[in-house]
Amino acid sequence: MEQFVLFLAPLAAVAALLFTRYLTAQINKYDEGPPNVVEIAQAVRTGARAYLNRQYRAVAVFFAIVFVVLLVLSWTGLLGTYVPYAFLSGGLLSALSGYIGMTTATNASGRTAMAAKNSLNQGLRVAFSSGAVMGLTVVGLGMVHISFWYYLLNAIYGSVELSQRIAIITNTLVTSGMGASFMALFARVGGGIFTKAADVGADLVGKVEAGIPEDDPRNPAVIADNVGDNVGDVAGMGADLYESYIGAIVATAALAVGAGLGVVGVALPIGLAAIGIFAAIIGTFFVKTEEDASQAVLLAALRKGTNVSAIIMVIAAFLLTMGLIPETVLIAGNPVSVSAWGIYLSILAGLVAGILIGRITEYYTSAEYKPTQEISAAGKTGPATVIISGLSVGMMSTLAPVLVVAATILLSFYLSGGTTHFTLGLFGIGLSAVGMLSTLGITLATDAYGPVADNAGGIAEMAHLGAEVRVRTDALDALGNTTAATGKGFAIGSAALTALALLASYSDQVRTIAANSGINLNLDYSIMNPPVLIGLFIGAVLPFVFSSLTMQAVGRAAQSIVVEVRRQFREIKGLMEGTAKPDYASCVDICTKSALAEMVLPSLLAVIAPVVVGLILGVNGVQGLLAGATVSGFLLALMMSNSGGAWDNAKKYVEEGNHGGKGSEAHKATVVGDTVGDPFKDTSGPSLNILIKLLSMVSLVFAALVIKFSILG
Repeated sequence: MEQFVLFLAPLAAVAALLFTRYLTAQINKYDEGPPNVVEIAQAVRTGARAYLNRQYRAVAVFFAIVFVVLLVLSWTGLLGTYVPYAFLSGGLLSALSGYIGMTTATNASGRTAMAAKNSLNQGLRVAFSSGAVMGLTVVGLGMVHISFWYYLLNAIYGSVELSQRIAIITNTLVTSGMGASFMALFARVGGGIFTKAADVGADLVGKVEAGIPEDDPRNPAVIADNVGDNVGDVAGMGADLYESYIGAIVATAALAVGAGLGVVGVALPIGLAAIGIFAAIIGTFFVKTEEDASQAVLLAALRKGTNVSAIIMVIAAFLLTMGLIPETVLIAGNPVSVSAWGIYLSILAGLVAGILIGRITEYYTSAEYKPTQEISAAGKTGPATVIISGLSVGMMSTLAPVLVVAATILLSFYLSGGTTHFTLGLFGIGLSAVGMLSTLGITLATDAYGPVADNAGGIAEMAHLGAEVRVRTDALDALGNTTAATGKGFAIGSAALTALALLASYSDQVRTIAANSGINLNLDYSIMNPPVLIGLFIGAVLPFVFSSLTMQAVGRAAQSIVVEVRRQFREIKGLMEGTAKPDYASCVDICTKSALAEMVLPSLLAVIAPVVVGLILGVNGVQGLLAGATVSGFLLALMMSNSGGAWDNAKKYVEEGNHGGKGSEAHKATVVGDTVGDPFKDTSGPSLNILIKLLSMVSLVFAALVIKFSILG
């Protein structure tokens, strides 16, 4: 049966990619509108493509350098033969998933605005279909990557004994994830700097100083802001979640080998992901709404699709687990009993945890609930109280997700047989991460739809499409803010579980490398072991240093935009009166140059830190670093993402007419809060979940080097 389940992977990949073609054709059937709408949409499209092309050329240089390093390590026997090439393919497909999603989003934004002119439901369908293209492209290309390397390596090592062959395949797949993580970090950091520099600059000068509406065509930064939504929140997010997706699957497959499950254990996470693709496709057909729907009704429309997919997964996971998992396995030559029911419940624990984290994030970031409403009320006394209130909400929002993740780890470890054998418990934790990400195709669709709705609102404003269109696009945009926040919470939660699975894979790989090399390692992960303790401190501080670098980068780039927008308002005669056009291209160019220059240092930090720590403190120090970075990175990412989302929706809550409405003191105060929250939620926060996984990936790839050359051993 396991061979049939493994065959589902390429089948699901083809189904996902064919369905994206269908959705793209459906989107393109909608009219893009009159010449002024087409012109604006084309400007955004051109700017986004130009930025991504320049970013990919810059990143290619770093990929070439790392590829050469990996090639040398493989020639010296410190890495598998095919790891350097798998590294390249992981990075390439991660970049491709982001590029396809961005292209679809820029094609859909004008059409969403025009569809919203007809009805709210049509606007929702176009924007959501664009998000579904992003989601299904990510999972489809993820399955392409996993299928290609599994079947290729299985054929190449066909003469090798089965258990050893599976170990080679899974190790290569795990280390190939470094390419996806590397690309994802550059995409998230660079795109996040671009989008938030433009957004902050546009808001501070346009809304606060000039007193003009959001997305007003007189604002020189407005096109750069729309471009940024696509390169940061679509392309960056796509690369990010592609990396999360394959990381969880391959880490769990690697843990299956240690748990004695062999091909069966590899087939289970891959099969779950493959069935999840079909479940996501079915779920997309259930997303629709009625006219004049409230935020609650719109949110329910999106939830219906994700709930249908989740129900399908609950049933399919049961059938798959009961059909695959044997009653006993051999671990180190000894028979160990396995509970198929326990493993199934571990998968469900991850699936439920993903839903719970989404609901918790929604509570803390949606204007429908008390925390965000209190932030908007704080605006009546000025920006300082808005900042204080938003930070307190973000800090408090970390408690419930931590308890959910802790409960998930505990349940999945013991239910899957952790008391019987430790490796079975680790396999269960990995499966919970796969369960959480199994319906990523539609979960990501509800997230990626947001930037499309946001751009549609901007186009409606700039093209003067009418008040009713802006009302509908604002409703879709406000919903997008909530789904984006829940999507980030989901991504961060899954990152924590995936990082734990990778941490366990690192420990297994260290033991395997040491045993094969005849090296006697003193593995002592006790917190009282100095290298572990030092590693914990270094790992815990890394997310803070990383966040500081990315926040400073946004600040510097935003200052450049502020200066440029002020200059144009001052020097271009007739601009404020609407008789002259601003120079949009200059702001796009400033953001592009700033993002490309500023993304390098934070991204390299994740690659250099685990290698340097490993060479000095050894594998014990690396294990401490990974544990410290996972815990502090998880908490900081949640706090920053939720604070940012709450500030954004607090501003929108005031703009809806509460606490004085637009132009009031509360509005100006919440705009300031939103500008602080922008880099929190769209640059630093979401990049941290990539950081904690990339640290683990780099540690895995360079494990043999650290074992051989570390100072403390």
